[in-house]
Amino acid sequence: MKKLAIVLIAIGALLSGCIAVEPTQGRGAYSGDRDRDGIPNSADRDRDGDGVRNSQDRRPDDARRY
Repeated sequence: MKKLAIVLIAIGALLSGCIAVEPTQGRGAYSGDRDRDGIPNSADRDRDGDGVRNSQDRRPDDARRY
């Protein structure tokens, strides 16, 4: 019974590690789609998701400041 429990815990640990890891692009997790709205940063008019367009945003990569 103890061996079965250990095997199940080991399998659970392996599977949770595989599921929890997100693929990253470029320099980090936020380089492809910073605000995670499905629009790539290269085409997104508001890439940090703060409601202010990049052209009018003094800090277009920081959602806490505009």
